[in-house]
Amino acid sequence: MPANELIDTLADGEMTIVGRMPRSSNATFLVEFAGVEIPGSDRAVRGIYKPLRGERPLWDFEPGLHRREVAAYMLSEALGFGVVPYTVLREGPYGEGSVQLFVDCDPTEHYFTIFENHPKCHERLRRICAFDIVANNTDRKSGHCILDANGVVWAIDHGVSFSADFKLRTVIWEFGGEELGDEIASAIEPLATTVPLEIATLLTDDEIDALRQRAQWLVEGGHFPVDPTGSRYPWPLV
Repeated sequence: MPANELIDTLADGEMTIVGRMPRSSNATFLVEFAGVEIPGSDRAVRGIYKPLRGERPLWDFEPGLHRREVAAYMLSEALGFGVVPYTVLREGPYGEGSVQLFVDCDPTEHYFTIFENHPKCHERLRRICAFDIVANNTDRKSGHCILDANGVVWAIDHGVSFSADFKLRTVIWEFGGEELGDEIASAIEPLATTVPLEIATLLTDDEIDALRQRAQWLVEGGHFPVDPTGSRYPWPLV
């Protein structure tokens, strides 16, 4: 299905809740869009709906994690990485929230298994690694990297990203010490001076400044960072 049709469906389609996703700390719902089927399939387009009303309060993030989910998608697109599924901001059955395209994936695959068993995915994993640093992702668990039926890796769950304080927590450290490479560096470099408006409107001024500083730091360093403390891991790991 063309990208513009999928995005229009997520943004404006008639949304019905199918059920609540398990093992989610915040209210997270699987939804379907009535009358919109995936070509070649008898299944309706599905999405993941995260309403503001379903968020549990956090001491270090203001309410509105759903807006960070949208900002993460916008950042992925601005970088040209395309590693975050289509995500929109819209009204739903429980009020304003983010709606992300549901990706059918193999539930037995996650970052650790993908890195070990799918070397063809390593370049995309490098992009996710760089994306997480710029986004200041505080919760890149292994299970937040998923593998679709076509062998494409996607990055999900970015509600606790973009803090003004450096809070990086990730399982992706295998590329530490490697050069960024011209493609990744040139994609990130513009963010050191200008953050696109569609991202900036979802963040605070301090968070925008911090994003620019992280982009500059990463490009000037020229390498994927190494964590000498061994403490910058999320919990649980998967």
